[in-house]
Amino acid sequence: MSLSAILSEAFYFFRNHALQLAALTLPLLLLQVGIQLWLGSEFAAMDPESPQIGVPHIVATLLLFLVFSLLIASLTLFMELRTEGYQPGVFAVLQNSLPFLPWLMVAGVFSGMAIAAPVVMLSALGPLGVIGLGISLYLFARLSYVNFMVVVERLSPLQAIKASFVFSQNITGKTLLVLLLYFPLMLLGAMVSMTVEHAPMALRLLVESFTGFISLYVNVALFRLYRVSRQSPQ
Repeated sequence: MSLSAILSEAFYFFRNHALQLAALTLPLLLLQVGIQLWLGSEFAAMDPESPQIGVPHIVATLLLFLVFSLLIASLTLFMELRTEGYQPGVFAVLQNSLPFLPWLMVAGVFSGMAIAAPVVMLSALGPLGVIGLGISLYLFARLSYVNFMVVVERLSPLQAIKASFVFSQNITGKTLLVLLLYFPLMLLGAMVSMTVEHAPMALRLLVESFTGFISLYVNVALFRLYRVSRQSPQ
């Protein structure tokens, strides 16, 4: 299937299930963005030469990681169930997503470290940082299916990382093109954030949560690419 057809099907899925997706993900996005805004305000108020990072900041960061993992787990499980023809309720999806959290968090740590390592190490060598960025982007594409391997295929973290790397070898180019959709969405989000930068916190929370919700389209497109490629000979 062509990439344009995959993106079109992902758009129709996102549009047709917008209300269910909103009911499932917006509460988590509100919590996630709320934590991010609080952490941002806390770090902005710190002395950059001697930042005072305390237990509340560490707890908030861990909670942020937990909420993000629950968001990804519930979104993936919802897409899988709807693709199989089921009509799951919001609370049922959330409840059945909980067992995946430990595996997703471990897989997220290991895959995140693998993706970040090239750009972090080569950035210390000046111009080679550009090469590191390219390697990291390539690894990001190869490991973009780890979440699906954990939730859909019930693999352990290390098995999911290996399976994603093997699975994506024939669709790396398409995966990169889908991931590039993040850039205009990130640019839109940055512009919107600048527009409401001095607005009341409640308005910033709503607006940034909505832009985060729109960005979930990329996850839907990746899942559609995963399903189509999984059904085709690799």
